[in-house]
Amino acid sequence: MSDSYDPSRDGAKMSFARDMSYGDYLDMDELLAAQRPLSGAHDEMLFIIQHQTSELWMRLILHELSAARTLMEEGRNPQVFKMLARVARIFEQLNNAWDVLRTMTPSDYTTFRKSLGASSGFQSHQYRLIEFMLGNRNPAMLKVHEHRPELHRRLSAEMQRPSLYHVALRQLEQALGLEFPAEVYRLDGPHKAHEQVIAAWTRIYRAPDEHWTLYELAEKLVDLEDYFRRWRFNHVTTVERVIGFKRGTGGTSGVPYLRRMLEVELFPELWHMRGGL
Repeated sequence: MSDSYDPSRDGAKMSFARDMSYGDYLDMDELLAAQRPLSGAHDEMLFIIQHQTSELWMRLILHELSAARTLMEEGRNPQVFKMLARVARIFEQLNNAWDVLRTMTPSDYTTFRKSLGASSGFQSHQYRLIEFMLGNRNPAMLKVHEHRPELHRRLSAEMQRPSLYHVALRQLEQALGLEFPAEVYRLDGPHKAHEQVIAAWTRIYRAPDEHWTLYELAEKLVDLEDYFRRWRFNHVTTVERVIGFKRGTGGTSGVPYLRRMLEVELFPELWHMRGGL
């Protein structure tokens, strides 16, 4: 007589002929059929899954940032704090994924690199949306998506909306009775540090107990950017480790291009004001 454990004895449902199963709910057949290597190279599967899972996490980031911006516009900051903390942890998850990809050596990568053609993470519309939502806006990047009109429209529409940081700055204005110059809220380019904004955040940090909600919001934004910067840095080191200084498959300069991206500041005033406290 077998003494194997039978979950049904404890009430577990074992038949799903008429009910939704785990695989049904997650659309598992379609999900697991999406990995289609174009070469016979063993490591191509790793490369595909690395990037597909990254895109899934980025989809969640966009879901959280979109909701956070709406709630912030409504002044519901406590809910926003939870969402921004979640986004920071998602970037931590994405950071950890680079450790897996770094198990692929340059020799491994060369066995399937030609199969990628001109495709590149540089072309990720979700990554670009994240940057646009956080304030790093470059209209030139829209051209990459002209072949997909629906994506181009979505990115163009985001360029017309205030960024998450813009909404935070409106709260800062209201709390301190200020009015920042129009250039602080430009929509057609990356946000640049402004002395009046630095001075305003400095006031918040010098009296945090008087402005606790904004103080906490500022720290949540810094935390998010901190993890985002780590993700970018790990991207650079992973690419350098795997392909050295070759050009990227999408035509970028590769590592030099990624290093330039390390200089981007999403919320510059929150960093620049620290030295003056």
